[in-house]
Amino acid sequence: MTERKVPLRTQSIAVVTAGFGQNLVLTTVTTFMLVYLIQYAGISSAGIAVVTAIITVAKIVDAITDPVMGTIIDLTRSRWGKLRPYILFSAVPVAVLTGLLFTVPDADEPTQLVYFGVVYLLWGFAYTVCDVPFWGLIGSAFSDPAARTRVIANVRAFGSISLGLATLGMPWLAKLLSGGGETTGQGWSIAVFATGVVGMGLFLLAFFFTRERPSALAQGRLTFRQLTGTLIRNTPLLLVLLGSVLGFGRYIVQAGGAVFVVVAYGDEGLFTLIGAAIIVGMVVSSFTAPLLLRRMSGRTLIVASSVIGAVLYLAMYLVGFASIVWILVFIFLTGLTLGVFLVVQATMIADAVDDVERRTGVRNDGISFATLTFVSKIMSALAVLAFGIFVVAAGYQQGVPVTPEMQNTVFVGITLVPAVSCLLSAVPFVFYRLSSGVTPAGRSLRRAPSAGR
Repeated sequence: MTERKVPLRTQSIAVVTAGFGQNLVLTTVTTFMLVYLIQYAGISSAGIAVVTAIITVAKIVDAITDPVMGTIIDLTRSRWGKLRPYILFSAVPVAVLTGLLFTVPDADEPTQLVYFGVVYLLWGFAYTVCDVPFWGLIGSAFSDPAARTRVIANVRAFGSISLGLATLGMPWLAKLLSGGGETTGQGWSIAVFATGVVGMGLFLLAFFFTRERPSALAQGRLTFRQLTGTLIRNTPLLLVLLGSVLGFGRYIVQAGGAVFVVVAYGDEGLFTLIGAAIIVGMVVSSFTAPLLLRRMSGRTLIVASSVIGAVLYLAMYLVGFASIVWILVFIFLTGLTLGVFLVVQATMIADAVDDVERRTGVRNDGISFATLTFVSKIMSALAVLAFGIFVVAAGYQQGVPVTPEMQNTVFVGITLVPAVSCLLSAVPFVFYRLSSGVTPAGRSLRRAPSAGR
């Protein structure tokens, strides 16, 4: 049975809206989970150490399952294609498990920790099942590089907007649904369940209003050997992955910003300003990146943004942290470079998928875009690790008097480390090349015919 055709513009709106909903859920979990466990579930400091260990193990397992999930996707054949079925069947589990993360039972702490560990592992797996095919679907549904770049840019931009809305709005919503003057654990549970339902409901639009590329649907059954072979031979993709991992320092502000403002200014509330500066910078650059890609190649743009980012981090170190205003200015500017990086990174992976399909006849959206989510997790983990090393070197911990030496050490971790990381990141991207016949993202201004035109 043939599905009805969907206009390209409708598909674009559906994907961007789906990404917005997905980011509402992700931001809620990553931003407020520890707050909920400590303040409302009553987990002790020793219990939080166990929670941290659980999260670390879960992230390792999660990172490993990304390429496995990508391979499963590429081996899938169904009436809806190979990507969309996983979007359809993962939405409800993600919504339910998100709510359950914020519904820890009122029991002894070992029982609470076992409950959290099981639910968090299941949540991480379910989220992988929804996230990997979502990014692969963007590469498959939008064959024209320029159109695809615009979609990726809008997904990144509205993802940043949803991050801001969730960060600012969830505490208010939890308090409102607590039914009284004070926020309660039950209020958080209801608020998160509601957010999960709304967010993943929006995510389902990607299933109902997008269509996979006909070539991907017509492709014969692949083997695991074919998939891994094309992945290994996809040099442009491997260069993007290497450049991304080396650029882990771009995430250090998000990983350590809250600690930095406490050490530097003694006020963790200032992180709200830093977070806002990053988000605004990312939103602005996400919307403008497609315009820049019309004038230069993705390789040129990502190398330039990496070098500029390195210069900005170095300048921030030289100016110092005496003035929070200057810090916010630099954070906003580095947010601009981060937004450009995230858009161009995804478009370069999509172009590399097109390139390997032209050369080998095999289209591996699943495993290729699984590397995008895999690398993002590795970058976040390395950022936490690198910043943690500087915090330990500074000797900072709760209750210890803050000294100028301690402040300077932490400041180096949040400025010079990202500067070096950005410079190293630029090197692999310099060697990024597509074979002839493949148009890089943003360089083609023509539109490919959509399914509904």
